[in-house]
Formats: sequence, structure tokens, C-alpha cells
Amino acid sequence: MVVPYSPQSSAFNRIFKIGGTMNINKTILLVEDNPQDEKLMLRALRKVNLANQVDVVRDGQQAIDYLFREGEFADRVGDDSPAVVLLDIGLPRVSGLDVLKRLRNDPRTHLQPVVILTSSDEERDRMASYEDGANSFVRKPLDFTEFAETAARLGIYWMAVNKPPQELIHNVRTA
Repeated sequence: MVVPYSPQSSAFNRIFKIGGTMNINKTILLVEDNPQDEKLMLRALRKVNLANQVDVVRDGQQAIDYLFREGEFADRVGDDSPAVVLLDIGLPRVSGLDVLKRLRNDPRTHLQPVVILTSSDEERDRMASYEDGANSFVRKPLDFTEFAETAARLGIYWMAVNKPPQELIHNVRTA
């Protein structure tokens, strides 16, 4: 039986309510410099009852510091890496693609799931993202309803459907 995606669907709600298959102990890292897009993403995840903690950083350097527990995040609490990093491309200080390259080039984070979530519809950005090791490339829809649905689908997939390797569960510790 095919269950169409709809946050209002009773079948959808029976399958994806917290306490079912959701991994509520995992964090989502949202790397987003646009406050409006951040708000929309957080709202959409709450709307589908995704109770995971969402940590937000607003530039590429903060993302690197968060993921490697450096700088202002050296004392970050929690043992696990995020279940997924939702990463914008056009970020201040360090670009999203440079963050992705850094993650893929480090043995501690080379398996970290990363979704490029961007306003760009440029083929060169999509190609660069996949060439640099992105797990997915998602264009942010301009329409609010579509944006909310896309955000909800991303949250559900990465938190309830995707099964990461055991190695990813271990903490990223810097030397």
C-alpha cells in the first residue's frame, strides 16, 4: 500500500508520530544564514512532530567549529555527531562547499550525512555538491507551502527512514 505524503494524512501521522521509528535522540545541524529560511525550516519540522533537537549555526566557520568541537563549540555537550547536516552553499566566512570538503577530507567526519539545502538552481552548484561528496542536493522552494513540505520530508527521511553506519554514531573527538 502506498501512503502519500501529507502532514494532514491520518496514515502519515500513524506512521511518523514520535515514539514510532523516529530517532529522537539525534540532533539535526542546520547551517543557514537566512533568518527567514531558518524560521521556516524549524516550523516545518515542528509541524510534523519531529521532536529532535535542531542546532543552528549561521556561517561555515561556525559549522566547522560545531562539527569538530573547536572554537566557540569546544565545550559542546553531547556525544554524537548530528544525524544530518542541512547545509546552505552561500554562507559567510566559509562557503558550504568548503565545509563539505573539510568534512569529507577528515576520517572522523567522512561519513557524516550532508544535505545541500540551497536557493541555487545552478547545475554547476549541483555538480560541485555531488563531486564534493554531498548525500543530497535540495533546492529550497520559493513557495512557503512547498518549502514547508520539503523541510518536513527531509526531516522525516533523515530521522526516521535513513539508517546510518554504526561508525557515524561515535563522537567526533579532536586530537
